[in-house]
Amino acid sequence: MQFDLITTDGSGARAGLITTDHGSIETPIFMPVGTVGSVKAVTQEQLRQDVNAQIILGNTYHLYLRPGMEVLRQAGGLHQFNGWERPILTDSGGYQVFSLAANRKIKEEGVVFQSHIDGSRHLFTPENVMDIQRGIGADIIMAFDECPPYPSEYRYAKRSMELTHRWLDRCIQRLGETAPEYGHEQTLFPIVQGSTYKDLRKASAEAIASRNCAGNAIGGLSVGEPEAEMYEMCGLVTEILPKEKPRYLMGVGTPWNILNNIELGIDMFDCVMPTRNGRNGMLFTWQGVVNIRNKKWATDFSPIDPETPCAASQQYSRAYLRHLFVAGEFLAMTLASVHNLCFYLELVKTARVQILQGTFGAWKKEVLPRLQTRL
Repeated sequence: MQFDLITTDGSGARAGLITTDHGSIETPIFMPVGTVGSVKAVTQEQLRQDVNAQIILGNTYHLYLRPGMEVLRQAGGLHQFNGWERPILTDSGGYQVFSLAANRKIKEEGVVFQSHIDGSRHLFTPENVMDIQRGIGADIIMAFDECPPYPSEYRYAKRSMELTHRWLDRCIQRLGETAPEYGHEQTLFPIVQGSTYKDLRKASAEAIASRNCAGNAIGGLSVGEPEAEMYEMCGLVTEILPKEKPRYLMGVGTPWNILNNIELGIDMFDCVMPTRNGRNGMLFTWQGVVNIRNKKWATDFSPIDPETPCAASQQYSRAYLRHLFVAGEFLAMTLASVHNLCFYLELVKTARVQILQGTFGAWKKEVLPRLQTRL
């Protein structure tokens, strides 16, 4: 994997280009979440042609349980299995495992957990999580980490961070001992942890930077902490992580979260929000946030969002989409999800253009209040 930093503006926002064996990714970028090898309610054709997603996510925990590694390896990896020829990033499964608080046990070796599907017991270690991600075939794979909850006591957060660093060294060693599968390069991103403690975040960022991996991620944010704390931690970490490598903020977030974090120097984002909220009738538009189920949209025959250049956004009216939701039609979830993803991809594309023009800061200041308006 190669990262070319094209330009920065005075605010810290960056425009870059990531090159992988499955294609290039223009940053800043938003990555749709395809947890089990599918972005919910959206086809791969829609992701390619309408959303123009440059990279999607898969999740190690979910894919390991279903369809399982035997099926994925027989298929030739996730790219072949789901018909997606562009880059894929896999989450290590750490967040999912640690969210099973009542059904897992953390130890130095790794984590013993119970499947949410059938209750069967499994062990994730840094080594076998690397093997699993090799087998999934992702272009970018994440180190196995512990994601502490918010809030966490200082002692717990420190112990968790140190465990994450020890696990990272085992991930690096394992990847050094194994070959990429399916004939394409697979690149490791370590994850900065440390909860919302400044000294821990600083120590973790320095430790991660010292490993000299091709890219770096920031985890453990957007887990319930106030937005101001998220921005503070992000700003602190981006001052330390190397500028010549991509920075990925995991699990974030709203359109305004994304723009504020782009300004802090983040290059990559993912979140289930555009699809999950879309399936529940919440739309993100350039005019503001729309709850399409509200009766006020029943006779609004204007496009879902005339400013989002996507068939779903421009071809269908708000009245029609509301009708589909009220009638319980599956098409409602698809149209809302496709629209929201198109909007998110257009948002980061526009941000990139503004960065290249040196006008990002002024543009963000102008557009942010509009995006946060509840219509």
